[in-house]
Amino acid sequence: MKATKVTHHKETRIKVDFPYNSLLTVKLKQIPDAKWSKTMGAWHIPYTVEAFKQLKELFPEVEYNTTSQLTTDIENKPKEIKKRVIQLKEGIKDDLLRQDGPKPLKKMAVIQQSYNLTIEPIIIPTTNSLKPALTAAKNKDISIEITEKHVFVKMPKNEADIQYIRSFKFARWDSINYCWVVPNYRNNVDKIKIYFQLRSVELTELTAMVEKTNPSQHTFNKNELLMVNVSNRVLKVYFSYNKEVVSEIKKIPLSNWSTGENCWTIPYAEKFMAEIKQIAIQHSLLFINQVENKSKIKPRTSRHDIENFRECPQEYIAKLKELRYSQNTLDTYKHMFEEFINHFPDTQIQDITDTMIIEFLRYLVNERNISGSYQNQSINAVKFYFEKVLGGNRKVYTIDRPRKEMILPEVLSEEEIVKILNVTENLKHKAILMTIYSAGLRISEAINLRIKDIDSQRMQIRVEQAKGKKDRYTLLGNKTLEILRKYVAEYKPKEWLFEGTKGDQYSRRTITEILRKSVDKTNIKKRITVHTLRHSFATHLLEAGTDIRYIQSLLGHSSGKTTEIYTHITTKGFDQIKSPLDKLNIL
Repeated sequence: MKATKVTHHKETRIKVDFPYNSLLTVKLKQIPDAKWSKTMGAWHIPYTVEAFKQLKELFPEVEYNTTSQLTTDIENKPKEIKKRVIQLKEGIKDDLLRQDGPKPLKKMAVIQQSYNLTIEPIIIPTTNSLKPALTAAKNKDISIEITEKHVFVKMPKNEADIQYIRSFKFARWDSINYCWVVPNYRNNVDKIKIYFQLRSVELTELTAMVEKTNPSQHTFNKNELLMVNVSNRVLKVYFSYNKEVVSEIKKIPLSNWSTGENCWTIPYAEKFMAEIKQIAIQHSLLFINQVENKSKIKPRTSRHDIENFRECPQEYIAKLKELRYSQNTLDTYKHMFEEFINHFPDTQIQDITDTMIIEFLRYLVNERNISGSYQNQSINAVKFYFEKVLGGNRKVYTIDRPRKEMILPEVLSEEEIVKILNVTENLKHKAILMTIYSAGLRISEAINLRIKDIDSQRMQIRVEQAKGKKDRYTLLGNKTLEILRKYVAEYKPKEWLFEGTKGDQYSRRTITEILRKSVDKTNIKKRITVHTLRHSFATHLLEAGTDIRYIQSLLGHSSGKTTEIYTHITTKGFDQIKSPLDKLNIL
């Protein structure tokens, strides 16, 4: 084993050469900040007295490269550092007095980082000659927020600082919150504090406020495989580590390891349940199937139960309209922001602090038991006010956003579609459900259809300003056209394709109730919504052989990844495009 002084990535290190040996590697890893370098093909440790001393204690037989004078450098290093720091301080003072700005302070930060030093800040008397430099430093404040898992760094654009942050493993740029995110492990926090300590820093530590994930309450033995069905939405799979079983689980589409719960999660599907059971049998594991019902979401407090209920500020609504947000988004943000401001009835909105915002978000998760998507919408509604309405800087609310739950959509079979449509006796109601299914429409798109949007010549339906403010064309089936002609002849709508009794647009609730009543007349036990008809449309097209790129266009998806979810529901081959309704025997 040989130790040599080297410069690696502009940093002085001690290179440790030895033939591969797993036991030696484990011992070497005991030295803090020991790292493997692919470029050098060797391990290297910090160039410090402590690291060198620990290396000699762990490996008494280590040979030193005499040409590099490694031992002499290490022993004389404290004296050299002290002398260099004194010179550096004087140089920084001179630079500042010459009004060269705060740039020389970076030199001190580099020295501290390289030698692991804690140096007291330089105290320089404030004089008129220093004002330009101090003003420049003030205008370039740095914000550091520390949580249990992450360190969020907001700083002015500077190539040297960026390169330093990037030197941390797994550091990344958050383009949404305009900040750098560094994992909070080992001594990352201390390193960042030392690097920025001579700069103007706003430091916030919220580690005590971040919740820890509760360990799983599910128990299983070594020879068992436990599958937990969570409300027919997610399958959680628990088993003692087995490389072969893990390999089989990974083959199941959309499988994902959940670190917090120490289990594999898979979207609910009957075929996935059968595959998991088969895996347990193949590896001689006792298969255990459990059902777990998630607690229902607690509704928000009614405005009538809140004394002196505060309405959403008008400037908030005006800004949403100015930025041309859709009516659905406007309503959602309005209600969510009202819930937020009424959670602190005795505090003016502009006086609500970041800590209070985190407290509110934690209330939604712990007490209201909201979903991940609801939590994300609430964060966005709050951010919109402080960033867009008040024109403030982008905020990082240090509560980890949830991962989007991967859940396979519920889909009806063609036979079940037939049952639902056949029991729908009212002509208008049948026309609505047939149009939604036949064209793969969202409920809002069906409500906004106008008579002119039905193009019987080209057999297309024009969908205007749908989700994402996009126009598109979708299918108009022959049987759909027949039922629509009968409906128009009898009901004579004037502007909207589906109008209420007063000539206004049909409501969401009415369409939802129409489908619910039709489903109740059948023996279908699935959890069905109006959107299920859209999912069924896409799935049946895939099973009929339609190319997924056509389906993406018909559904109005911006990304093909959204449409690919349907490939995990069907396993049938492709043939040709045709409206699925044309094959059904509708009375």
